[in-house]
Amino acid sequence: MSIPPPPGPQQPSNAQGPHQVPYPQGPYGGLPYPTWGQGYSPYNRPTPVNGVAIAAFVTGVLCFLPAVGLVLGLIALGQIRRRGERGKGFAVAGAILSSVGLALWVVTLATGALSAAWDDIKEGSGNTSSFSLTKGDCFDDPSGSLEGVTYDVDKVPCDGTHDGEVFASFKMAGSSYPGDDKVTDTADDKCYALQDSYAMDAWALPDDVDVYYFTPTRQSWRIGDREVTCVFGNTDENGTLTGSLRNDATTLDADQLAYLKAAHVLNAAMDTAPEEEYVEDDLPGHKAWAGRVSTALTEQAEALEGHSWPSDAERPVAALVKDLKAARQEWAKAAASSDADTFYEHYDKGWALTDPRKTVTARKALGLAATPPSYDEDGGGANGGEGAGGAEV
Repeated sequence: MSIPPPPGPQQPSNAQGPHQVPYPQGPYGGLPYPTWGQGYSPYNRPTPVNGVAIAAFVTGVLCFLPAVGLVLGLIALGQIRRRGERGKGFAVAGAILSSVGLALWVVTLATGALSAAWDDIKEGSGNTSSFSLTKGDCFDDPSGSLEGVTYDVDKVPCDGTHDGEVFASFKMAGSSYPGDDKVTDTADDKCYALQDSYAMDAWALPDDVDVYYFTPTRQSWRIGDREVTCVFGNTDENGTLTGSLRNDATTLDADQLAYLKAAHVLNAAMDTAPEEEYVEDDLPGHKAWAGRVSTALTEQAEALEGHSWPSDAERPVAALVKDLKAARQEWAKAAASSDADTFYEHYDKGWALTDPRKTVTARKALGLAATPPSYDEDGGGANGGEGAGGAEV
């Protein structure tokens, strides 16, 4: 019995039967020599492994795009059944791993763990990340500017020169990014409002200091970043700060703190002036504002009278209280005015009695800054009073 040779180059294309080309004789009689590693014959070729199954397994192991790995695994199983290919184990393993990964993603998003992870990244990012800055930290920006996009900063001691000092932070609400303008407006409003709790004595702020902030970007918002960091910086892009600007309960004594808390009552009322600069354009609005100032003057005077002052500060504080009470009467009359001329008459008198220079003697006695800050002369009543609003920054 003879065995036909496998098809190949040695067999003529016009062969008519199995005996056209005999095998060469060898030591095994009429059988051919053994041929080791003959892999080209279609009769002994191994079944191929499905490529989609391999892709599903790799995707599942790496745990990225878990839904894709699951889909690839299901597709691979279908192809394996139809084609008789190998790789079922890869497809099943990839589908299982991807399913687990998908479930973890769903749980993470549902529980807010992704946001927590973002916070962990920020907290563990070291001293060179802008996200690790906290209240009271001073830093240098590698770019030398507090404007534009900032990713990393270098934390430095506040005693020396530095680009910025963090005085507050807060988190924005909402699930979807509100837009660049909304983020900026929110940061602007809240940071300016929060500066007084850190730098309570606005007189102590240098004239070349202003408020800056780090805000979330559209990209960082997607992974849970909601934090706005409020910063003091120099108005000159090439300028720096020297020493800490902090003056609050951690740096002030009890008498200084009591005085500044009383002063802030009036400052807050002064900051509520109507947007219309001229009384003629909004008499009701200015009258309501004058009423708030009158009430604040009463509260400030009572707070100052209710505190026990050091002996060298008793007389100057008492003189200040006298002026505040007289001013309260004028602001109350302005609030009751029937026309703009009457309003201006009492407003001017009340304004003069709340002139910041009248507080210098009391401030000196308490060891506070005694040089009045510059005020915007065009700011109307909104910039009046001691330490009123943004005019001091």
